[in-house]
Amino acid sequence: MEKFLFAGLVLSLFLTANMAGQEETIKLPEAKKSGGMSLLEALNNRQSQRSFSSREISQQELSNLLWAAYGINREDGRRTAPSARNVQEFDIYLIMAKGWYKYDHEKHALMKMGSEDLRKYAGTQDYVATAPVNLIFVADHDRMTNYNQDDRVFYSAIDVGFISQNVYLFCASEGLATVVRGLVDREKLREVLNLRPSQHVILGQTVGYPE
Repeated sequence: MEKFLFAGLVLSLFLTANMAGQEETIKLPEAKKSGGMSLLEALNNRQSQRSFSSREISQQELSNLLWAAYGINREDGRRTAPSARNVQEFDIYLIMAKGWYKYDHEKHALMKMGSEDLRKYAGTQDYVATAPVNLIFVADHDRMTNYNQDDRVFYSAIDVGFISQNVYLFCASEGLATVVRGLVDREKLREVLNLRPSQHVILGQTVGYPE
């Protein structure tokens, strides 16, 4: 009897842990891939803004934003932003009031990494700590296997420019405010995001409604 009780307890704990793990993945709505203003209009409206409302971005808007930034746009898994030799070395972390997440481009989902509000670590400017969304672009040099270290730094710097510009153009089209930021405490972000040694914080980008 004790063996059955023990086995039942183990099974219960396994199912509970498995369900908890499933709750950590938040499936995003399907991204809208049509509409918005024309490319030329978006280019005309593209700008950096540093005043943000506290109004939250909806899940649909977040879905559209992440797909535009670095989502899959072809059946072979290639993305909306190019990368040298298609190594796709970047991960996008999201820091928001209700927690911090990593974008899973294959599932078009958010992987919840923690419930803490880490916005105060997302940048050195005051508005970062109160803006609704901070994107952190993290390059994983382990994916760049055929590059020397200088080339890893060079190409990751180029590739992040494509991603951040996608964010700029999306925000211009949708009436959102954004600014890309190099002023981040990279070592502190490495610590709070639990990054591996091969992962390097390159840039941050704040997104929200204009104040």
